Amino acid sequence: MAGTLFVLVDGCGGSGPRAAPFLPLPRPPSGKNFTHIVILIQENRTFDNLFATFPGADGTRIGKTHNGTRRLREGDLYSEVNPRNPYRYWRQDCNSDASGQCMMNGFDTVPIGMTPGTYVYQYVNPAQIKPYWDMAHEYVLGDHFFQTQGSGSFTAHQDLIRGGTDLNSSQSLIDLPSQQPWGCDAPRGTVTSLISRGNRYDAGGGPFPCLSYRTLRDLLDPAKVSWRYYSPAVWQPSGAAWAAFDAIKAVRYGSEWSTNQASPETRVFTDIDRDTLPGVSWVIPDFNNSDHAGRSGDTGPSWVAQVVNAIGESPAWSTTAILVLWDDWGGWYDHVPPPGPHRSGGLGFRVPLIVISPFAKTGYISHNQYEFGSIVRFVEDNWNLGRLQTSDETSADFLNDFFDFTQKPRKFHPIAARYSKRFFLQQPPSNRPVDDE
Repeated sequence: MAGTLFVLVDGCGGSGPRAAPFLPLPRPPSGKNFTHIVILIQENRTFDNLFATFPGADGTRIGKTHNGTRRLREGDLYSEVNPRNPYRYWRQDCNSDASGQCMMNGFDTVPIGMTPGTYVYQYVNPAQIKPYWDMAHEYVLGDHFFQTQGSGSFTAHQDLIRGGTDLNSSQSLIDLPSQQPWGCDAPRGTVTSLISRGNRYDAGGGPFPCLSYRTLRDLLDPAKVSWRYYSPAVWQPSGAAWAAFDAIKAVRYGSEWSTNQASPETRVFTDIDRDTLPGVSWVIPDFNNSDHAGRSGDTGPSWVAQVVNAIGESPAWSTTAILVLWDDWGGWYDHVPPPGPHRSGGLGFRVPLIVISPFAKTGYISHNQYEFGSIVRFVEDNWNLGRLQTSDETSADFLNDFFDFTQKPRKFHPIAARYSKRFFLQQPPSNRPVDDE
C-alpha cells in the first residue's frame, strides 16, 4: 500500500545556528504502510484537562484530593497560572502507595505560588478547543497514552526522538538542564539532573546537555528516510534554536543542523505546499501558539488545525496520517494512574493523542495503553529500521488498533478553526522558548 503521513515536535557550548537556504530533502521511500510520519507536538495538558467530558472516553468530572474528592470546574484554555511539573511534583501528584502505585490524590498538595493546589482540578471548556474535539470525533482518540517519564518538556522531547534518556544501564536524564538553551548551545557549566534505578534523584549530577546517544536519526539516515524537525528560532546569547536535536552532538555539529533543523516552524507549510514533506517530521509551535499555561491567547488549537488542513488539502493526504499529542501533563489533574511500578521516573501521566489519517477508524476511541516509545516503535516498524533498544522495545504498537487499511482512503474535510493559515504565516515570532520547564 502507498505510504501515509503522520503529524505527530559531551561537549561544550557552541556558536549559534547559521542561516541556510531551505532546500527540499530527498523524497522518502515508501514504508510498510506509510510514506510520511509527522509528529505534531503541543504543550503541557493532561487527558482530563482537555477531554474530561468527551463522550465515550475515560474522563472524569470528579478529582481525588489528599483528603477526599472535589468536582473539576470548567475553565478557559488561557491560564495566567502555570502549574508545576518537574519530577518532584510528579511524585507529589502521584502520591504512591506502599506497593508503588500512584493514588493520584496529591495534586492539591502542590501550591502554585499563592494559588492553592486545587486550581489544577479543571477541564477546558470544549467550545474553546473545538478543533481538537472535531478531530477526535472524526478520527481516533487515544485515552490511555502516557508520557514515558514523569518530567517536563526537555526529557519529553528527547523521548519523542528516541524513546528514553538513558545514559547507561542505571541512569537516565530527567527534568531540564540548569541553563537555557537546552542543548549543545547551552552556556559552559550547564548541567543536567539524573534519576537512577530505585528512583534516586541526583539534581545537577548529570552531564552537559550535548549528548552522544542514538536517536531515530541514526536509524533513518542509513535507510535513506528523510526527516526534519520544525521548531521556532529562540535567540539566546549563544544564538541557539530550542529543539530536541540541539542536544544531539552529531546533529548540532554536523551538516544536518542546517538542513534537517528547520526554523521557523512555519516552514512546515513550505514543505507541505511544494509536496516535499520528509519521511518523518516533528513540528513544534511557537510560544504564541502553544497550549502551555501562563501565556496569553487562544491560537493553539487553530495552529494544529491549520497544519492538519494544509496536509489534508495537499497531494500527501492520500498517503498521510497525523499524530497530535501533548508533551507532558503540565501539572494539571488527571485521574488515571500510570501503570507501574514506577522506576526511573516513569511512566508519566496521561496526555491526549489524536490520530488523523485517511485510513484512521472513524470516531474511534482507543483504550489500549501506549506511551511515547510507541511512536518511536511505529516509525521503526514502518521502514523496518530495527530498534533503538529504549522504550521502543517494550511499548505497544498502535498500528492495528488505530487503522483500517481495508477501507477506501477517506476524503479530507477541513477542520474549522478561528485563525487561518495566513494568520500564522504573517504572525511575528515571539522569540521565546516554547517551554521553560
